[in-house]
Amino acid sequence: MAASHSTKPSIEELIVRLEDITRNIENPETGLENSINLYEEGLTIADTCKKRLHEARKKIEIINPELAKTLPETARIKDLFDSES
Repeated sequence: MAASHSTKPSIEELIVRLEDITRNIENPETGLENSINLYEEGLTIADTCKKRLHEARKKIEIINPELAKTLPETARIKDLFDSES
């Protein structure tokens, strides 16, 4: 299992990376080409996070449908990502 963790970062690690990317893009010393590369990486990471959140939501709906109905934050996150598509 440890090997799988090293190849698949947690969603928390991905969010930290997105925050780092944002800081770098906002830095006026970051060049245009580097900013574009960081932006593309950020889009890929955001898509990965969206998929994982969707998978987690589906698991919760299967395990406990009533609990899934009480997760408005997840719904808002889904709506946020869906509006960008």
